[in-house]
Amino acid sequence: MKTITLSSMKWLRWVMLPAAAAVILFAVSPAFAQDSDPLADAIRGVDTLWVIVAACLVFFMQAGFALVEAGFTRSKNTVNILFKNVMDFVFASLGFWAIGYAFMFGADGAGFIGTSDFFLSASGAGEGLPVLAFWFFQLVFAGTAATIVSGAMAERTRFVSYLAYSFFITAIIYPIAGHWIWGGGWLANLGFLDFAGSTVVHSIGGWLALIGAIFLGPRIGRFGKNGKTIPGHSVTFATLGVFILWLGWFGFNPGSQLAISGENADAVALVAANTNLAAAAGAVSALILAWILFGKPDIGYTLNGILAGLVAITAPCAFVTPVLSVLIGLVGGVLVVLGMVWLEKLQIDDPVGAVPVHLMNGIWGTLAVGLFAGDGGFFTTGGTTLLVAQLIGIGAVAAWCIGTGVILFGAIKTLTGLRVSEEEEIQGLDFTEHGADAYAGDAIPVGTD
Repeated sequence: MKTITLSSMKWLRWVMLPAAAAVILFAVSPAFAQDSDPLADAIRGVDTLWVIVAACLVFFMQAGFALVEAGFTRSKNTVNILFKNVMDFVFASLGFWAIGYAFMFGADGAGFIGTSDFFLSASGAGEGLPVLAFWFFQLVFAGTAATIVSGAMAERTRFVSYLAYSFFITAIIYPIAGHWIWGGGWLANLGFLDFAGSTVVHSIGGWLALIGAIFLGPRIGRFGKNGKTIPGHSVTFATLGVFILWLGWFGFNPGSQLAISGENADAVALVAANTNLAAAAGAVSALILAWILFGKPDIGYTLNGILAGLVAITAPCAFVTPVLSVLIGLVGGVLVVLGMVWLEKLQIDDPVGAVPVHLMNGIWGTLAVGLFAGDGGFFTTGGTTLLVAQLIGIGAVAAWCIGTGVILFGAIKTLTGLRVSEEEEIQGLDFTEHGADAYAGDAIPVGTD
């Protein structure tokens, strides 16, 4: 057996001593070199990851809207619809970065508008998250509000005019109203509640969709003496789009908790369950009512019933029980069917049902908070303070959107023109606006479908 001598161990000094020094430095350096809490850093990282993943799901909803709108409209306008949905998010990204975020979440200006953080920097934090993570999550909501309008104005709007609208809603109209509610503005101080955006996102988009559709007027042949229903060209597109939107809503609503660590996980789970139950209930009530009214089960009404339930539960999803979420969804499905019938009687042309889905159910979901919220709801506690705040918020946002919408669409109509010519509409916007064909080699001549 070889004897270990002191000289044979000299090499250890070059290994053991540096290692020991490193251990000592590692052990004492946090007290002098850093102040961060490893657990807090880990929690912040988990919450940030959750919010970014949720934002990506909401971003994917842009694809869902594009498919729903393309499916519910004619093939000769498919490129135009898809193009508008792409540009919605392009302009939202730039406009919300430059000024929209500042108006919405900047330092409060007398409860009405934010006044700081223009051209957003990477410093600071938002809701305990890196500020750019918070901005990214809020950006995808702004993009959603803008894209709601494209469906109601489909098949007859000039492309350049739509681009102007898209920028102004995401940079100015949406953020200012959003500041009142989510930015610490006057409605928030009044006690108004909107967890994930039945009013902030959907009602704003829905009001502007209604104003845009009225300014444009109906498509050629839609109403009048020889008026008729104009069917969409792809139920497949529309159905796939609704599935994508349903999936995206699990980022839209649960992500609005802005955290998933600790007790936040329970809140996220409740919101996710309520979101899904309301969507299912909306589908069932829309299916049954349309079946009664029209004699056959209709997939279009049922698909919009799903979206109606999702919109309606968006405001109250964190404040109600699963049983109440089913009730809210059931009412939403009824509202969307009756709303589409009502618009038909008023001869307001909304090709995809954007107004009944987003406006009418955005209002209903906001009212549902005042009626059913576990803390302050009229039917749950007997109190009226919350319900009054909800009614004031609905009215204020309506006045803001109608006023700014009339100004915006009126200005666009005067300066650039809002609607394409009769000849262009008949030929189809794909050809006249873009010189393109969504289905190259299609045997159906342009303008005949």
